[in-house]
Amino acid sequence: MSRRATVVGVGLIGGSIGMALREAGWHVSGVDSDGECCVRGLELGAIDAVGWDPAAEITFVAVPVGVVTQLVADALESSPDGVVTDVGGVKAAIVHAIDDPRFVGGHPMAGSELEGVAGADASMFRGANWVLTPVVGTGDDAFTRVRAVVRSLGAEVVTLAPERHDALVAIVSHVPHLTAASLVGLAARRSEEHSAVLRLAAGGFRDMTRIAAGHPGIWPDICAENRTAITEALDDLIGALGEVRREVAETDGVQLLQRLESARAARMSLPTGAPPPSELLEVRISVLDRKGEIASVAALASDLDVNIYDLEIAHSAEGDRGVIVLIVDALLSGRLMEGLEGLDYRPTSRPLTQG
Repeated sequence: MSRRATVVGVGLIGGSIGMALREAGWHVSGVDSDGECCVRGLELGAIDAVGWDPAAEITFVAVPVGVVTQLVADALESSPDGVVTDVGGVKAAIVHAIDDPRFVGGHPMAGSELEGVAGADASMFRGANWVLTPVVGTGDDAFTRVRAVVRSLGAEVVTLAPERHDALVAIVSHVPHLTAASLVGLAARRSEEHSAVLRLAAGGFRDMTRIAAGHPGIWPDICAENRTAITEALDDLIGALGEVRREVAETDGVQLLQRLESARAARMSLPTGAPPPSELLEVRISVLDRKGEIASVAALASDLDVNIYDLEIAHSAEGDRGVIVLIVDALLSGRLMEGLEGLDYRPTSRPLTQG
C-alpha cells in the first residue's frame, strides 16, 4: 500500500515536494486556494488527487509565510494521526504560534527562478540543506518522522532553533535577495542615461543578481515577519559598504586588498556537504523519554555552531529513558560534549568508522 501525503500549496516548492514523493511511491493529495494550480499539478504529475487526505502520514504546508499558521491548523485537524511541517522562510513567529507536538517547522534552502508548479522539479532537494526547527513542545516522534521523509527526498537536514534560523537566513538569504534586487534596480535606472549598461550586465553581474529573478510576491511577508534580523543584517552591510567606500575614495589599496583576500578565502572555504565518514563522530546521549529532549540537544548544538549531520532517537522498550544518537564533525565534537555535560547529560562518543 502506498504511503500517503498532502501538499498544501501546489506551486514551485509544493509541486516539487509532490513530484519527489510520487517518484518514491507515495500517494500525494494537493490543496490550493487556486483550483487551477491543482488542475495543473495533476497534469504535470505533482499530485495524484485534489483535497485534504485524512489518512496522510505527513502534510507539507508550502504557502507564503503570512498564511502558514492557519493552514497548519487546518492540516492538523484534517489529518488527526499525521505530522505537519511547513517550508516558510521565517520560522520563529510560525513555530511559536502553533502549539502542537505534531508540527515541526521546516525550511528547504532550495528554489528556482521559475514560478508556479510549471517550474516544479522532483530533484530540487537533492543535496540541498533543509532546516528543521524543533522546540520544547515538538514531539520527538514527529521530528524523527519529518526528518526521515525530508532525508528521503535527498536533502541534508540541518537542525536549528527557530530564532537562530531567522538570524542566519537574514544574512545568507534575505539580505542577499534584497541586495541583488537593489543592484538590478540601480543598473536599470542607470540604463535610462546610458543605454549600454544592461548590455554590459553579463558574467559576474548576472551571477550575483540571479536571485532577483525569483518570485517577488513572497518577500513582503518574509520581510515583515523577520524585520528585526533583516534590518540588523542590512545595518551591518551598510556599514561594511561604507568602509569599502572609504577605502576606494582614499585609494587605500592595502586595506582594500586585505578585505578582498579575506573575502576570497572565506568564499573558497564555504562547505559543500557533509565531511567524509573519517571526519565524523557518533555522539550518544542518554535522555529521559519525554518530549523536548531532541529540541534541547539540537538547540545546544546550534548555539555552539556544531552542525548535526544525522540524528535518531532510540526509545527504551522498558523504563522511561531513551538514547539520542548524533553524527557530528569530529573536530567540533569536544565543544558539543562539554556543552552537554554542562547541562548534566552524560554523552559518550566513538569514531563513525569504528566497527
